Amino acid sequence: MTPDDRRPIGVLGGSFDPIHVGHVQLARDAMRELNLARVLFVPAGLAWQKGPAADATHRARMIELAIAQEPHFVLDRRELERPGPSFTVDTLRQLRHQVGASRPLVLLIGADQLERLDTWKSWEDLIELAHIGVAARPGHTAQLGSTLTRWRAQHLGSVADVAQRPAGVVVPIAMKPVDCSSTELRAALSGTPTPAAGSALCALLAPAVLDYIRQHHLYS
Repeated sequence: MTPDDRRPIGVLGGSFDPIHVGHVQLARDAMRELNLARVLFVPAGLAWQKGPAADATHRARMIELAIAQEPHFVLDRRELERPGPSFTVDTLRQLRHQVGASRPLVLLIGADQLERLDTWKSWEDLIELAHIGVAARPGHTAQLGSTLTRWRAQHLGSVADVAQRPAGVVVPIAMKPVDCSSTELRAALSGTPTPAAGSALCALLAPAVLDYIRQHHLYS
């Protein structure tokens, strides 16, 4: 087994509707801080909490375009190919079966997702299948209920724990600030184009992704 075979694998899920620079920055920072071998971008097929505006084919293609220059980033289509609603716990169970019992997996989420973690299917099983890396959004402090506060305190760990154990710890990720959300981008893309809006979109979307959105008239 090569050293790379033992390094953790990051798992970054979501609607990616559309994928933006914040998603890519999180993956970059997680790779650096946690010494990940690679990051899997896993677009939801049928997101159970919210329906994507763009269909799966478009969202997958935008991911491919956004990560084309990142050799350690991989598009993982399993949720697009799996029928029914996409649940993270099912994806982690599949991945754990594939990589074996000893290789570390790290589920990458934002602090805003952590606030809602106890609404996810079988959420308490997630920590048994993977570590959970949490990145804070600029100006955002996670507001956790009592259940999640106790849960995080119980499982809080370090980068060293991530390398030494296959799962089981919550670890903070120091992410370079990127003030961006897919919701805000969709709103900007649906409005009347202005020079200021165009400049903002160019800063928050990879050029190839913005070209693809315009070519296929997405979100308008």
